[in-house]
Amino acid sequence: MVVSPATDKFVFNPEKFRELIVYIAKNSADAPTFGAIKLNKILYYSDFAAYRCLGRPTTHARYQKLREGPAPKELLDARAQLVESGDAHIEEQQYFTGLQKRLVIRDDREPDREIFEPGELDLVNQVLDYFHGKTAREASDISHLEPGWVLAHDREVMPYETAWLSSTPIDQAAEETGMRLAQRRSHG
Repeated sequence: MVVSPATDKFVFNPEKFRELIVYIAKNSADAPTFGAIKLNKILYYSDFAAYRCLGRPTTHARYQKLREGPAPKELLDARAQLVESGDAHIEEQQYFTGLQKRLVIRDDREPDREIFEPGELDLVNQVLDYFHGKTAREASDISHLEPGWVLAHDREVMPYETAWLSSTPIDQAAEETGMRLAQRRSHG
């Protein structure tokens, strides 16, 4: 997959990324299915929904294709910073057939909501609601349907523009209409 030059205009915001992690983890504190895999998916869907709905991702993180689905390249560093600062710790527990790594935020540590622009946390809340109650396997399986994940090679960054692609097949009439429009545009 070739990364579009439009993606290059986004500049990663590490502070906002950490605050989004805190926000998601605090809002998932009581969810028994919340762990590293679901954190990755909630971050991915939140950023890509913001790109689609607001015209820009919330954090501008770079999401790569991993076996379990999209994951931000910046997550391990941000998580380590939260742990080193004492704002969070990692709890490991047996989860079905594997080990769940759950980010737990200190009780008195609240996310800085002022860093977010209007509409951003509303989208995050929608993503949180969507994934509430879903297992890590279910979240991973859902993300494997995303065209950006399907088209990318292992560890390749998925361009935000793939948020506009659909995994729903189009019917014959829509395909023909699209082809006619494309031919008209290419011929002037």
